Amino acid sequence: MINKDALRQSLKLYLVTDSHILKERDFYDCIEKAILGGVTTVQLREKDASGKEFLEKAIKLREITKRHNVNFIINDRVDIAILSDADGVHVGQSDIDTKYVRKLIGRDKILGVSVSNSDEAYKAKEDGADYIGVGAMFSTFTKVDAKLVSIDEAKQIKKVGLPMVLIGGVNLNTLDKLSEIDSDGYAIVSAILSSNDIYKESKIWINKLS
Repeated sequence: MINKDALRQSLKLYLVTDSHILKERDFYDCIEKAILGGVTTVQLREKDASGKEFLEKAIKLREITKRHNVNFIINDRVDIAILSDADGVHVGQSDIDTKYVRKLIGRDKILGVSVSNSDEAYKAKEDGADYIGVGAMFSTFTKVDAKLVSIDEAKQIKKVGLPMVLIGGVNLNTLDKLSEIDSDGYAIVSAILSSNDIYKESKIWINKLS
């Protein structure tokens, strides 16, 4: 079974990958610098990658994350999460139903679910989710079709009782607006990966959240 206290701690600075933002920079080096800077969980999300490329990245990132003792989550692809021995998988509302994902990965792997309202959050909890990703909190170019979640709705979702991260347009300028939600952590994409100094930017973030 998953230790919920340890999980909450690991969600503090949750990095979601996007190789398009990194452009020509070395993918693995950039992610490792983010971890060294303070990132506590890495989610591999590469929407345009082939299955072969996704698996290759998963296996290499599994090695890096294990070396630094941070949680490694696979977005959507339950098969690749299993093959790479990731710590868990994260699914959205249009992916495989949460209860079936739980059957596939067992009780010892972390299961995260994206939600945008309290009904979805309660269902995720009932179906076996360990944590929820709540958003999008603000407009974001990394997921242009995402439905926005209000501060009040996020507070209602918090009452469901699952560990949670806020995602979508979260950056150092918008962070203060979210403080009243009392989230366990924040899922960051471009706010870290677009930085010229990913290590330094991650340090700034973890210091801000500590």
